[in-house]
Amino acid sequence: MTINPLRKLMTRILAAILLALAALGVATPALAQVNVHFHSFNGSVLWGRYPHTFVVFEGTLSNGTRVNENYGFSARSSAEAITSGPAEHMILSETQSTIENTNRHFSVTVTDAQYRRLRAEVIAWRDYPGDYYDLDENNCIHFVARMAQLVGLRADVPEDYLRRPKAWLNYITRRNPQLGASEVP
Repeated sequence: MTINPLRKLMTRILAAILLALAALGVATPALAQVNVHFHSFNGSVLWGRYPHTFVVFEGTLSNGTRVNENYGFSARSSAEAITSGPAEHMILSETQSTIENTNRHFSVTVTDAQYRRLRAEVIAWRDYPGDYYDLDENNCIHFVARMAQLVGLRADVPEDYLRRPKAWLNYITRRNPQLGASEVP
């Protein structure tokens, strides 16, 4: 079986063009990707922060837009959330130094459309009318569970994990072996 000389030449030209584009650092749609990282924060009496979970969006959209965002869900007042049930809510973003001191449990690569759907969900939780944060029904774990569900993960919230973000994300790791992730000690 002989290879068509024209086909062989076209293959070489295409390879040379792709190599030249890569050398110039030109982004191609195939190189665009956004990763969603799932984090837990152990909390600290000294820092005055309760255990927490949140997501980090990081990467590049197919149009070249860089993405570097993070979102968690919280009560505006911890005391109100603990003592009186539903409380005023907010979307919370962590500083880079805080993120560096958290546990990254696993990451999922998403399409541009999935990223836009995740961002729309963040806005929906942020703009939900009334007091939406509830320690037992709508806490940071429920928020991150919704993010995980939107990227196709099995992410329920058993009662045993309602106030244990790291243990819950380890549970989600076990429920989704396709992630190839290990539990965080």
